[in-house]
Amino acid sequence: MTSMLTIMDWFGPLPVFEKIFWSVAILFSLLFLVQNVLSLLGGDHDGATGDVSDMLDADDGIGFQFFTIRNMFGFFTIFGWVGLACIHNGLSPAVTVITASVAGLGMMLIMAAMFYYTGKLAYDGTLRMHNALHATASVYLTIPPARTGTGKVTLQVQGAWRELDAMTDEAEPIGTGAFVTVRSVLDNQVLIVTKQTR
Repeated sequence: MTSMLTIMDWFGPLPVFEKIFWSVAILFSLLFLVQNVLSLLGGDHDGATGDVSDMLDADDGIGFQFFTIRNMFGFFTIFGWVGLACIHNGLSPAVTVITASVAGLGMMLIMAAMFYYTGKLAYDGTLRMHNALHATASVYLTIPPARTGTGKVTLQVQGAWRELDAMTDEAEPIGTGAFVTVRSVLDNQVLIVTKQTR
């Protein structure tokens, strides 16, 4: 109780602008930490229980992925801390927001490039898409109905977690977080999946 009062005594008098940056910095630092811990622990996951790490550990570098959950957490983490540094150095609100945004975007770019090039080292062309047949996958980006577009799924293929393009023949879209089964492979590039029923 005493520690809670101490935190409120410190946080309460802060200007609203600074409170916003403290809230963003602390919240997204914790999310970023949890996300990375789940990514490390996700290696032994069997893909059947719907662990949150299925969605968070989806950035394995296949394609240049700029707008991802991982990069969003990185952006707001850096945005918050750089903003606080600017505030404590007496910079104006406008300069603070601009500087923090540029730093956050720089972080996103660095992370996207890092995972892209790391993924290219692992993704050397030896992936055999047919090894994904009958595997269970988690939908990362919504899959449009009746092969009208592609979504993305996360699944383990050849011992590694991968994010791959997917389509479905079903009449309804398959939303993020749903579990699907790989039924076939189109042109050795796109997985054809069906939604699992529970």
